[in-house]
Amino acid sequence: MSHFDCDLLVVGLGPVGDVVAGLARLQGLSVIAIDKSQAIYPLPRAAVFDGEIMRVFQMLGIEDELGPYTRIGDRYQFLTANREILLDFPLAQTGPYGWADSYAFHQPALESILRKRIGALGVDVRLGVAAAGLRQTDDGVEVTLEGADGAQTVRARYVTGCDGASSLIRSTLGVGLSDYDFDEPWLVIDAEIPSKHAPPVVAQQICDAARPITHLAMAGDRFRWEFMILPGEAPDEISRDDRIRELLAPWGAVEHMRIDRKAVYRFHGLVADRWRVGRVFLAGDAAHQTPPFAGQGMCAGIRDAVNLAWKIAAVVRGEAEDQILDSYQEEREPHARVVIETAIAMGRVVCVLDAKAAAARDAEMLARRATGAQDVSIAYPDLSGALFSNSAAAGSLFPQPVVNGRRFDILLGNSPALIGDDLPGDVPAPIIRLDLGDDRLAPYAEALRAWLREQGASSVMVRPDRHVFGVGEAEQLLADWEHALKTPVAA
Repeated sequence: MSHFDCDLLVVGLGPVGDVVAGLARLQGLSVIAIDKSQAIYPLPRAAVFDGEIMRVFQMLGIEDELGPYTRIGDRYQFLTANREILLDFPLAQTGPYGWADSYAFHQPALESILRKRIGALGVDVRLGVAAAGLRQTDDGVEVTLEGADGAQTVRARYVTGCDGASSLIRSTLGVGLSDYDFDEPWLVIDAEIPSKHAPPVVAQQICDAARPITHLAMAGDRFRWEFMILPGEAPDEISRDDRIRELLAPWGAVEHMRIDRKAVYRFHGLVADRWRVGRVFLAGDAAHQTPPFAGQGMCAGIRDAVNLAWKIAAVVRGEAEDQILDSYQEEREPHARVVIETAIAMGRVVCVLDAKAAAARDAEMLARRATGAQDVSIAYPDLSGALFSNSAAAGSLFPQPVVNGRRFDILLGNSPALIGDDLPGDVPAPIIRLDLGDDRLAPYAEALRAWLREQGASSVMVRPDRHVFGVGEAEQLLADWEHALKTPVAA
């Protein structure tokens, strides 16, 4: 191609598409982002995100706007039908990444904020426009777009398909899905209840063999319930308003509720066989789908976005070879699979319908809990792969100290950063040099030096996605970073 309309075309503007488009613009790429709908989907789907994702929203500069539409979680519990605790996950109010461990939120509000932000950043947002086909060439992708004004062809260096579980981009590429063989139908209900009539502000999985239930306090006056649809029940029948009121009656205040939405979903675990085909990438639900029990569906997709955006930018700017883009699936797929497997393990605890089996489950888990054991962990692994050095802490998320309300990442920007004491003065662009002896780092220096001492190192290289590339001597880190960007990733 002799001419490109954009560096990156993003297909699908849910939260994942919004984030990859926004981060790519912050990296200096020209971005066109399309969505077949003219409007933001009006009803909430995802209900929680974690502190790592709030850190991504901080990168985009929307953290303050999100405040009124979020609720910080206190704990997440799995209970027996008699409300005995099977699993208990305390949630920190300020975690290691500078934010709380968990936030309940209202997805339409988040999407509205994201959509406004990416427009302000200069993303060319085109709504009511669908991708109808694509053709890859040696140096780019030609995508046919269809909208109210007819068809047109956009020429992009790279394309990211963020177009959901039924992804047209995935099917066009002929990419298959591997199935975890978990498939459960649930009725999802979102309701608004005035605070004086509201039920308890909790996040619970009620493991009742008569009917497993999820109950979650979302942001403001919004609450969510999820009810497993039992064998033999018809989705249309259980979705009737009178049946919904019967299901919600145990929480009281039914007469004060406004049902915001009701929908039937099938919860399952799927992973795309390939996340990259030439210059086209899959992200979010197009690449992987998880049951909701770990609250990580949207989070996993946003992790895809933050992993991919800086790598595409580094290639477009000539700082890295195209082969580093193979590291996207190499790094993200194992992590996404752990998330899916964790959610399925939680789902196996919840979705027990045989009363005797449920009683045996309860007895075993309560006995282990009495010894201090917890049957399921929500500690997710570090990343690994060719774009990390062979050193301590490589692949982990770098901590974000907070001092007097100011978070460290404000100094990181959107570039890789070399952090430590007595750093060389000739750090090559675009790497940011952050010497802990500088006055502007003084508020954070003690915490960062303590972290470096724990790793037994004097310096750390942090990637633009806030993951640790490696620790060690500064000169060696710079050499290793240059080598990683210019060396093909092993298959």
